Amino acid sequence: MITDLRKEYDEKGYVIVREAIDAGLARETAAHVHWLAERNPDIRPEKFGHNMLVSDPFMHRLVSDERLVDIVEQFLGSNIAMWAAHYIAKPPRHGQKVLWHQDGSYWPLEPMEVTTIWLAATESTRENGCMRLLPGTQNNRLLSRREMIDVKDGKNVLESGIHPSQIDDSQVIDLELAPGDVSVHNPRIIHSSEPNTSDKWRIGLTLRYIPTSTRVMRENHPSILVRGRPDPANENEYAARPVYDPAMHMPFRGVGA
Repeated sequence: MITDLRKEYDEKGYVIVREAIDAGLARETAAHVHWLAERNPDIRPEKFGHNMLVSDPFMHRLVSDERLVDIVEQFLGSNIAMWAAHYIAKPPRHGQKVLWHQDGSYWPLEPMEVTTIWLAATESTRENGCMRLLPGTQNNRLLSRREMIDVKDGKNVLESGIHPSQIDDSQVIDLELAPGDVSVHNPRIIHSSEPNTSDKWRIGLTLRYIPTSTRVMRENHPSILVRGRPDPANENEYAARPVYDPAMHMPFRGVGA
């Protein structure tokens, strides 16, 4: 059965779900970024990626939240894994830009069956660098890395992207989200975000979910199984759920104090 969410997603390449999680969990997600930043002062918060997060008990709790997985199941079916997580947390006044790109150009997945949840932990607005996208471009082919330009100036989250001459600015829309809202977007849709020059943080978390039948073509890269069971036809690696240790992990609702 095609749901209303899936119908809108298929037509536009994205869909917004308001209040997908409660305000308390959104605040904990933002707190997690600040907790990570205190312990990793040499890493920009736009770069808090999967390797940092896959062994974190809070991340397992968040990506397995039934409300998020229920959304994803409408797109992928009942056997689901989260194969890559990435905070793109832009600090006030100097948050980095994200160049125009298609996610699938960078991902080692076969087939490219994947749904991205972009979770707003804080307000995400035009002023603080919300996601921008081009509706309809989910029907485009995926560009290869050699078709993109390199921009290695230290001012961008990505070091490559689509040349600005290929972007029709008149068609761009801004995805403004409140804390707890999510957007769901297609791996082929062209999107970007501007720098954060405001006085407020913009904290977003991208969660890339796949059906367990999709193969992750990267060694030593554990996914998190969130619903159903692994597919015996491939050899994806899955992370064990970590045991919470108050000396090593951020406290959150349900564990520790």
